[in-house]
Amino acid sequence: MRFLPVRDDALLIELDDLPTTLALFDSLSSDPVAGTGELIPGARTLLVFYRPSAVSPAQIVRAVRSRDLGGRVAGEGSLIEIPVTYDGEDLDEVAGLLGIGAAEVVRLHTVAEYAVGFTGFAPGFAYLSGGHPDLDVPRRSSPRTRIPAGSVALAGTFSGVYPRESPGGWQLIGTTEARMWDLSRDRPALLLPGDRVRFVDVAGGGRATSLTSAETAAPIHTSAAAAEHALEILDPGMLTLLQDLGRPGYASMGVSSSGALDPVSLRAANRLVGNDSAAATLETTFGGLRLRARGEQVLAVTGAPVPLSVTTPAEATGRVRTRSVTFGHPFALGSGEELLLGRPAAGLRSYLAVRGGFALEPVLGSLSTDVLAGLGPEPVTAGAVLPVGMPAGAVPAVTLPDLTGAGPLDTTEVVLDVVLGPRTDWFSADAIDVLTGQSWLVSSRSNRVGLRLEGESLTRVVDAELPSEGTVSGAIQIPPNGQPVLFLADHPLTGGYPVIGAVATHHLPLAGQLPPGARIRFNPIGPFDEYSAVNPEVTP
Repeated sequence: MRFLPVRDDALLIELDDLPTTLALFDSLSSDPVAGTGELIPGARTLLVFYRPSAVSPAQIVRAVRSRDLGGRVAGEGSLIEIPVTYDGEDLDEVAGLLGIGAAEVVRLHTVAEYAVGFTGFAPGFAYLSGGHPDLDVPRRSSPRTRIPAGSVALAGTFSGVYPRESPGGWQLIGTTEARMWDLSRDRPALLLPGDRVRFVDVAGGGRATSLTSAETAAPIHTSAAAAEHALEILDPGMLTLLQDLGRPGYASMGVSSSGALDPVSLRAANRLVGNDSAAATLETTFGGLRLRARGEQVLAVTGAPVPLSVTTPAEATGRVRTRSVTFGHPFALGSGEELLLGRPAAGLRSYLAVRGGFALEPVLGSLSTDVLAGLGPEPVTAGAVLPVGMPAGAVPAVTLPDLTGAGPLDTTEVVLDVVLGPRTDWFSADAIDVLTGQSWLVSSRSNRVGLRLEGESLTRVVDAELPSEGTVSGAIQIPPNGQPVLFLADHPLTGGYPVIGAVATHHLPLAGQLPPGARIRFNPIGPFDEYSAVNPEVTP
């Protein structure tokens, strides 16, 4: 058992195998250590979040070492058959890696029964273990940016089905029409831990029942009454999403928290208009949002500073009038008036809060749009009418805080504190110097899932496949090409490439403001002494 640093509020417990991992997960779920939070099991690890103000890593280590992990008995879940058309674009490559024919790959994949070990990566994605031992193939050297929904794939000794279109690095061997995730079902996830799975070759004459469903993204519905007090979107700009503080607590279903990339700015915008600080706002990327008020509204915009202009229609005053309003302060928007957000001079994402919040139906307790998982409201489009709640009382006087919690939004070159670990030992002796000694360029291929960074590559010295393990926002994952990916809020819940470090929690809002072309320097911070004391072989 090893204890490895992940972030300043998370640690990774490395165990011998999946059964031991699930035994510890059961133990800590039923009898949690005080001060700990969500748990994310992996193939041989358990990711533990904790509140540093309430418990230290050393206290967690002592509590975990005292647990009895010998009493878990695997349950016998339902047997679920999944129909597969074995037409995956990597099928021949997998056959070549194994030194067998494609038909034999299909036979091996369908002859054995699988068990759902754990969920992760995305809602409805289950890691299936226990298949034929000969099916052991590495992930792709560089993950694809787009894998179609329903793709049946292999990685290491695991099998899985991608529930929706997403990036990924597994080897694709087939497709299925079965829906792995469907919020309209009583049980949204088709596969849950403990279930048994058998793949059926449709072309080979096998038969299995497939499932159909609606998409998981929620369209925005507006009643006639709600439309009278609302914001009408005239132009969403590059990308505008509804975002709040996310949906924590659903990791057991394979659902990550998501939420605003700059939660400090979201809270500030809400406080300026008198909302609960966790209320949903509009997160707009690179400005360009234009909207019209239906009914009298009070708004505020924070985050990346943008010019704000209000246009009053001619029917209200006899001629069209335009005025500027102050960024970072509440302002009134009369019924029929239009607001335009200009382009930010620095930073990337601005947050628009409206007094009363948005009166929309949450998905799993949140209005956040998770672009990787496809959960939450659909991205805002022109013509959408967003109903606004009716607040009570006056707008309070609020002093504007530092919007990022990390200094000014100068993204020419930013310094981000990083906690090294958990897989620094998978890289060459000079890897930390390479990571921290250069200025990394943020690629144009970046999005809410993560920032793709360009610079001098990091070299791995461990060529083995890393069994999938939990990941955090801010994790710096290194695929085989050596170019880092810095995970943001919509990152996969689990991943199979080694993580060399993670951005500290106090700098995550700043990371969420970095546009393509920005440069990053990483500044390593502790805590290594505490982990080295319990793992003498672990070094920064």
